[in-house]
Amino acid sequence: MKSQRINRSTKRTRRNGFSLIEVLISLTITSTLLTATMAALDASFKSYKITTEGASTNVVARIVMQRVTSMVRTGEEFGPYPVNPISTPSIESTWMEFVSYRDPATGVHRVTRLERRDGEGDDGPFELWYTVTTFTNGDFTSVSEAPLMVGLNKVLFEMEYDVGPTLRRVTIDLIMQPDDVQDAAVGADLETPTIRLVASASPRQFDD
Repeated sequence: MKSQRINRSTKRTRRNGFSLIEVLISLTITSTLLTATMAALDASFKSYKITTEGASTNVVARIVMQRVTSMVRTGEEFGPYPVNPISTPSIESTWMEFVSYRDPATGVHRVTRLERRDGEGDDGPFELWYTVTTFTNGDFTSVSEAPLMVGLNKVLFEMEYDVGPTLRRVTIDLIMQPDDVQDAAVGADLETPTIRLVASASPRQFDD
């Protein structure tokens, strides 16, 4: 009986298990792997968001630029214009306006204005606004406006005139900070490159 009890007690003391040091080591390894995985996922998500922001902003900017150049080609009576187009044939401005529609039968004509407006501060970012004013027989009828683009670092119209003054060519220069519809504050520590678009257009009488 005594030998059986001794053998049982010996078997109990020989049971295997994890020591406290082994548990701490395993927890340390697990936490290190999880931290590395989360850091990799975070960096991947930030890079993905910057890429999508740049792509979406580029697409929107090109659509806006194409729309603006199309309006220039079909417009007339442009402004602003230099005081003396002979000595100073070109002028730089943060706004531009022109007659975009005219119907002599009804006396209705519309003046379209594209202008830079201050966003959060005087130094930017800026907004590009589109305003259409309707007149009937010279009298004001209505006005409608909407933002075309926001988050712009630069909005500049360089207008070249002939004697008249008649607009020969306008060059639109836009610099924007990529951004999409999401508001998540991620990637703030990564430098996002700006996008610059420059396009020139001429009214129909000068369009080659």
